[in-house]
Amino acid sequence: MTDVLETARVQVLESGRGLTEAQALECLRLPDDRLPELLALAHEVRMKWCGPEVEVEGIISLKTGGCPEDCHFCSQSGKFESPVRAVWLDIPSLVKAAVETAETGATEFCIVAAVRGPDRRLMEQVRAGVKAIREAVDINVACSLGMLTQDQVDELAEMGVHRYNHNLETSRSHFPKVVTTHTWEERWDTCLMVRAAGMELCCGGIVGMGETVEQRAEFAAQLGTLEPDEVPLNFLNPRPGTPFASYPLVDGKEALKTIAVFRLALPRTILRYAGGRELTLGDLGTRDGMLGGINAIIVGNYLTTLGRAPDQDLKLLVDLKMPIKALSDTL
Repeated sequence: MTDVLETARVQVLESGRGLTEAQALECLRLPDDRLPELLALAHEVRMKWCGPEVEVEGIISLKTGGCPEDCHFCSQSGKFESPVRAVWLDIPSLVKAAVETAETGATEFCIVAAVRGPDRRLMEQVRAGVKAIREAVDINVACSLGMLTQDQVDELAEMGVHRYNHNLETSRSHFPKVVTTHTWEERWDTCLMVRAAGMELCCGGIVGMGETVEQRAEFAAQLGTLEPDEVPLNFLNPRPGTPFASYPLVDGKEALKTIAVFRLALPRTILRYAGGRELTLGDLGTRDGMLGGINAIIVGNYLTTLGRAPDQDLKLLVDLKMPIKALSDTL
């Protein structure tokens, strides 16, 4: 029987065709002693189809907390007894954060709001924020504002929003155990509208929410079908007061297998380190992931959790001789 990594070398590395769901599952089930081989192949795929550059991004929350949805991993839900409370950020603070993000070498700055979808007030805040940021600093502006209508998609595109983030979060089969106030299909529809409007699509999820290894393979294949420009890969950081508060952290080796498999399923996609990597992987594991398919990184803190200091991540890129992607290359 042909070895799955031999197959992947021909199919993914040489031809640029991502793993199927069955192939992804086979890779996820590889024994731990083959992890270095899996990571090495994923790194080769990243270098061939994406190149050595790493895209750096910062994110900030325009509206934090008080969300009406019940995403079981999220401390910003108003349905759970979590310590996060609703807060709005003013425009000068938003611009200050964008300028500080650009100073790290980042090319992307993402405005995030904890909402089901944007109302008129939020859309006006975003419009004012995007305008002020573009006047103050040379950086691409992305948004993550929940589910959208077609009119809202068109309005964001008209504002000059470069990329829109809307995560599927997990596989279609597992989603009802993670969220009950809206459907996976509603998220999928927003993703399709964003892509059709000409904005770049950022769509990923969280590993470690009780899904099976089969469902991780399913999720990788579903993202492969969607073909987003960017996939942020988060690892669950269990938050107090949420239904997933007692869930265990993902094992480091399992996390690295997942990174490599997502790269092999999505050979041309920006695969971004996002939340939870500090706890799940630590410093050494973070380095291994950068050599196992990751080619983008969020620097600084996340929405409600702390990240690594930006200078740590930037030093790692220098040590690995991975250049930061220039802004001119992303426009």
